Amino acid sequence: MARKLFPTPADCETAFYDALERADLKLMMTVWADEPAIVCIHPKGPRLAGMMAIRQSFTELFSHGPNGTVHISELRNQVGQTLAVHNVYETFQVKNDPAANSVPPVLATNIYLLTPNGWRMTLHHASVSPRGTVAEEQGVARILH
Repeated sequence: MARKLFPTPADCETAFYDALERADLKLMMTVWADEPAIVCIHPKGPRLAGMMAIRQSFTELFSHGPNGTVHISELRNQVGQTLAVHNVYETFQVKNDPAANSVPPVLATNIYLLTPNGWRMTLHHASVSPRGTVAEEQGVARILH
């Protein structure tokens, strides 16, 4: 079976967050590179290395089905010919759980590798950011000189 082709790192990232919102394990695993060194670190979680560990974590995460949305903001990226690094804020809106919607955004770094089958994720590292922080509140200018 042919895997979906992601012509740009942004296409791969869009599919990652789409899979996350829809709790779509098949799409989620299509996003990842077929490399032994892939790594996923969920907020406050351990380092998960390799396809089997990552698949198991998303199987557990998706076991209750879709339960909300994620808004991505403040993209900072570096793109080379074969490697791309994206850093974003992830803001989650959980259905039927007002307490969960008051948590601070998550900071995530996503690294993509250009493979013979298009761009694929090799690392997703997410951590909870300090309460109330976004780039502007940290004094980070949008235009760097």
